[in-house]
Amino acid sequence: MSDIGVAIMDAAERRIRVGGFNGFSFREIATDVGVKSSTVHYHFPTKELLAASVIHRYTERVAELIDNDFAAEPDCIKVWVQAFRGTIYSVDRMCPSTVLGAETRDLPDKVSGAVQSFFEMCLEKMTTQGMTVEGASQLLSTIVGALLLANALGDIKAYDRATRGML
Repeated sequence: MSDIGVAIMDAAERRIRVGGFNGFSFREIATDVGVKSSTVHYHFPTKELLAASVIHRYTERVAELIDNDFAAEPDCIKVWVQAFRGTIYSVDRMCPSTVLGAETRDLPDKVSGAVQSFFEMCLEKMTTQGMTVEGASQLLSTIVGALLLANALGDIKAYDRATRGML
């Protein structure tokens, strides 16, 4: 993908993290990147395609991060809690799949499918790393909920309080 295409995806991801699917327009993305709106449309003909592409890329990045971290740290729970902790302590503070997950019923099919794939990847990796299906569901629900709670309260330490008992 071209540098402009990557910049468009980066800008869209930042806006999705803050406002979800309806939190950005092609015009805003174009302004963020410093290109014309037609350039955004050239790379991503529809908003649906752009959002789905952002989530697919994010899923690949998280999968790679988890694989690398798990290779160095065999404790599955610790790896996942720390990975999502990295999100809450980052500038962006929110996982784009979590934001879109909250609005899945109102999303276009390609976008909701990409979000579903993200969460399926998480659960699959957790079970491959030795967790039961129930344990993986509980862990994912806890860390995603902790992420939401910390953002809703404007208190990033809430994530640590919510996940401390898991470590």
